[in-house]
Amino acid sequence: MGVTGRGAKVEHTPLPNPENQKQRLQQLHELLITPIANHLPKNPDDRVIFIPHESLFLVPFPALQDANNKYLIEKHTIFTAPAIQVLDYTCKNAETLNLASLQPKDTLLVGNPIMPITGIPPIQQRPLPGTEKEAKKIAPILNTQPLIGKQATKSAVLGKISTAKIIHLATHGLLDGFGERIPGAIALAPDTPGVNEGLLKTTEIIDLNLKADLVVLSACDTGKGEITGDGVVGLSRSLLTAGAESVIVSLWAVDDGSTSELMVEFYRQLQQKPDKAKALRQAMLMTMKKHPHPIHWAAFTLIGNAE
Repeated sequence: MGVTGRGAKVEHTPLPNPENQKQRLQQLHELLITPIANHLPKNPDDRVIFIPHESLFLVPFPALQDANNKYLIEKHTIFTAPAIQVLDYTCKNAETLNLASLQPKDTLLVGNPIMPITGIPPIQQRPLPGTEKEAKKIAPILNTQPLIGKQATKSAVLGKISTAKIIHLATHGLLDGFGERIPGAIALAPDTPGVNEGLLKTTEIIDLNLKADLVVLSACDTGKGEITGDGVVGLSRSLLTAGAESVIVSLWAVDDGSTSELMVEFYRQLQQKPDKAKALRQAMLMTMKKHPHPIHWAAFTLIGNAE
């Protein structure tokens, strides 16, 4: 059994050994959660906010497992922030997200662009049919039309990204630096043929003036980057710096099929109740029922404002 991922070089990644992974997740729980367990809320709807340090940004907190085999997400609503100051800023400036009030111009929804050629030697990134299905199922919930295939060019995305309240990009996430000072890029359809054309890079994102309440990078490894003393420098940081109130990014190479299911369920939950953290928790719990292995549901983390 393996996963078909949304990363640059992931085709069929074997699942980790279940027993080894369970042991690691329980060890992390014992180290990070057990000492503070008595201070955590008993109501699963109450939020637990993690502000990680350095490599702890790569910990899948929802998947940490106690001695009774309960995952942390089963007991708590979880999100993270890179710093207290960032949390304070995003919470002060955000309005509650109401999907029912969205107009078509308020959303940017991308799925399965015509993939660019990247790297040296040049590699044609493979299509992701799951992301196309994902975008088409999410579109009616957001009252919009998705940009699919050849429509999802970099210029088309840049034409809508600065005014959108919700940005959902379901495509390949690339960790390569591409010669830039900050690693990471999102694969979009090239406007013109050429190697590395069609990439939306972190250095370009930082210079955007975003008004988004939520940015979802439904792709592989979008929460990774260069680990520093105050967090991960990469796609998530660039989006927050550009003005996004909250972002959802992944910590590993996610599966194309189960990720599509999780994302559609996330928006269904968000449609019912405008709370991003609770919607992501419920989407994880629903996906867990069909795909019990944490690799299928625990990769994504919400950073920033939870509402």
